[in-house]
Amino acid sequence: MAFEYEDRWIRCTPEAIEVRGYYFPWGTKHIPYGSIRSIQRVNLGALTGRARLWGTAHPGRWASLDPGRARKKVGFDLQLGGPVKPLITPDDPNAFETAVRAHVDPGVLATGGRRSSIV
Repeated sequence: MAFEYEDRWIRCTPEAIEVRGYYFPWGTKHIPYGSIRSIQRVNLGALTGRARLWGTAHPGRWASLDPGRARKKVGFDLQLGGPVKPLITPDDPNAFETAVRAHVDPGVLATGGRRSSIV
């Protein structure tokens, strides 16, 4: 099966985003494109998730497992309608964004903060 985007932890299939290492101990989260209300591209910094290997220090955000996150500068907050937004950090943010854009409704709007929306 060909994937539209894939790295060690994140895969974009024709139906969903798969985030490996999201659940303890190594469970995969499947996020159907239709369940995404908004996606926000975020700049990672010391206080905005860059040092977070896995889990949360903020009750509204859950960082998927990514041992390489400390070297990354960009992540994505996904709003799925629940109280917690997954934070994912693809190895190639631009390729990930392109793959997701092909599947999400262009009318989806991101809200809040100084973050930029990709949809």
